[in-house]
Amino acid sequence: MNTTTLVTHVTEIVLPGEVEPDGLRVTTRDLPDPAAGQVVLRMEATGVAFAEQQMRRGKYYDQPPFPFVPGYDVVGTVTATGPGVDTALAGRRFAAVTKTGAWASHLVVDAEDLMPVLDGVSPAAAETVLVNGITAWQMLHRTAKVRTGGTVVVLGANGGVGSTLVQLARHAGITVIGTASPRHHATVRELGATPVDYRDPDMYAKIREFAPDGVDAVFDHVGGAGLEQSWRLLRRGGTLVSYGTAATKDDEGNSQLPVLKVFARLAAWNSLPNGRSAHFYNYWAGRRRRAMWQRRLNEDLAQVLRLVADGSLVPQIAAELPLTEAASALELAESRTVLGKVILVPDPHQA
Repeated sequence: MNTTTLVTHVTEIVLPGEVEPDGLRVTTRDLPDPAAGQVVLRMEATGVAFAEQQMRRGKYYDQPPFPFVPGYDVVGTVTATGPGVDTALAGRRFAAVTKTGAWASHLVVDAEDLMPVLDGVSPAAAETVLVNGITAWQMLHRTAKVRTGGTVVVLGANGGVGSTLVQLARHAGITVIGTASPRHHATVRELGATPVDYRDPDMYAKIREFAPDGVDAVFDHVGGAGLEQSWRLLRRGGTLVSYGTAATKDDEGNSQLPVLKVFARLAAWNSLPNGRSAHFYNYWAGRRRRAMWQRRLNEDLAQVLRLVADGSLVPQIAAELPLTEAASALELAESRTVLGKVILVPDPHQA
């Protein structure tokens, strides 16, 4: 093993089962040496996303069995390299998407999963736009392929993905209508979108007033009954991009059923001869062709980070809390009062 800093213990946040946020456990264990093709990453920032909120309920699609360490993505510095890994990686900052395991002071990851982070972009900023930025970029430019001059609707324009999507769209010369609670309307306007109250029973009618001829794309993370209303907002040639089922997050029963229902509905709409299309965005789609998939992630994150570096994209950081305060961070993220993403950072004694 090649190493710059030998770490023997790791602090982790364990999700023991279906618990409230205060049921999270702070634990320590020995950190194994990185195996061939792996590195040790010292966490500098990790996020609290909708994925973790669903995992604690046992409702996230394809989550591992309890107990496990949550944490969908991470930004950190390589402190050790395993056999077969370029030792020049040590001391450099990278991002990685882990799906689980990132709520830890240190973690072992595959070197091929590392994505470079530009100098001048802080760990918290990079973390805020890591999965959120790649998701927003790919939905806008790879899935919907909205052109300059188009109009789109972003549901949850105050959220992690939503606030990023609004900024990317505006940077591309696209008009944005964004839903959010009234407390966030001023910020949504500052980001460049026209805000609409998501709790207004006439929300979709209000959106149509701003775009009477329909819109080029709707980005819907809510699902549920409102998905059909999103579909109806599209003009001919428009695209519905569904990327979540937040409306059913508290429903009892099989966690896969809401997603499967969305798949069926989108397939049915795509069979209609009306010139519109519907897609379900899945960050992990294409991973079977690992090299091509990872190359695309690297390209898209690089595009996003360049916009962060030049000030065109401002990461919306709701709060930064120490790792061992993950329970409070999760409660805050679930409160529906924040704008942007809640970030976990190292505890002071570990920084």
